[in-house]
Amino acid sequence: MFKNLSAVHPVAWNIVIGTLFVRFASTVSMPFLAIYLTSVKHISPAMVGIMLTVSSFLGVFFSFIGGSLSDRIGRKTILLSSIFLWSITLVGFGLGNSFAWFFVLNSILNICSSFFEPSSRALLSDLTDEKSKLLVFNLRYAAINVGVAVGPLVGLYLGSSKSTLPFVLSGIVYFFYGLTLLFMLSKYKIGEGKPASTTKVSMKASFSILRKDIIFALTILTICFYGLGYSQSFSTMSQYFANAPQFHNGVKLYAYLTTINAVTVVILQFPIVSRMKNFSPTVSMMIGNVIVSLAVAGFGLFTNFYLLAIVMIVLTVGEIFAFTFTDVFVDQLAPEELKGTYFGAMGFSKLGFVFGPALGGSLLAYFGYEHGGRGFVIISAIAFISFPMMFFVNRLFQKRKEVKVESDTKLTVNS
Repeated sequence: MFKNLSAVHPVAWNIVIGTLFVRFASTVSMPFLAIYLTSVKHISPAMVGIMLTVSSFLGVFFSFIGGSLSDRIGRKTILLSSIFLWSITLVGFGLGNSFAWFFVLNSILNICSSFFEPSSRALLSDLTDEKSKLLVFNLRYAAINVGVAVGPLVGLYLGSSKSTLPFVLSGIVYFFYGLTLLFMLSKYKIGEGKPASTTKVSMKASFSILRKDIIFALTILTICFYGLGYSQSFSTMSQYFANAPQFHNGVKLYAYLTTINAVTVVILQFPIVSRMKNFSPTVSMMIGNVIVSLAVAGFGLFTNFYLLAIVMIVLTVGEIFAFTFTDVFVDQLAPEELKGTYFGAMGFSKLGFVFGPALGGSLLAYFGYEHGGRGFVIISAIAFISFPMMFFVNRLFQKRKEVKVESDTKLTVNS
């Protein structure tokens, strides 16, 4: 797979390397937001969960808009406007003092992310040939996790759970990433006022196409259930470990587990991808769903660090199976003129990630921190629904591929 490294476009390299730095910067601060608000500002976990839910829901809604606009007006405009606003928003976190202020800024941050992420993935698809797409999408995913491997530990020692200064530092990193992106896009004359595809499809028509794509719709619903479980690892878990009496120095424990997650991805991602590259992406996603769903329960059943570390490693293996082929799947499914729209519409799959923190926070409030582990077991059972659903999606996807092969064969014979 790495033999195609020389084929990666310089702008794609800029996105991959920039992703590493901004994910490092964001994980220095953002994973500690819930802890900061509950521990320093003394806001209830349920209220924090609602804040995360509402702001994330806005991100889901705007993801489709951002992806569709990138198809219509070009990737460059969307990428640059969102990344610079993103940097300003992060700096704003360092100036805030009220719950309402953090609520608004967190909403803006999620909207910026929902514009930037699908547009950047669509641009990677635009710039990369078919042989190299699996490599490029996985380089981006690896960059995310290399950044995440270091960020939480740096945030821990910077006191991110007690201060908003790290948010300002994160904003500065995002600003410089925006400058490098501006330079590279201009140098290679990408998106000079032209849309990414020659065929313009209205937003209404795009939504109609997506609505009729039953495989895509079912995949989104499946990932919603999966995301409901996985989201506990970055929202409910931080609050649970930081406040439950059975954990000593839970903030540090959470930071260590987050780092274990990222390091495991870095070590195992490419070996797993190499073994799974000859299978359908839906098979990998199906395996990931069942592993993650079951692993979530482990965070509620164990309190020993070493057992929790094993659970995190298992969850991470499931994450690799579920996440590394998702972009490839979307790229294979999407029509050429609707790449941005499809990547943007995948934002609807984040509804599980949106409602996960609210559900987890509410269960923490209901059971109390001492018995909060019960909530993880309940959510694990709900998330497991994603496995049989993904099994069905896999069958439909295989049938579509068979029909496409037959159609292409007939066209070749007739020509």
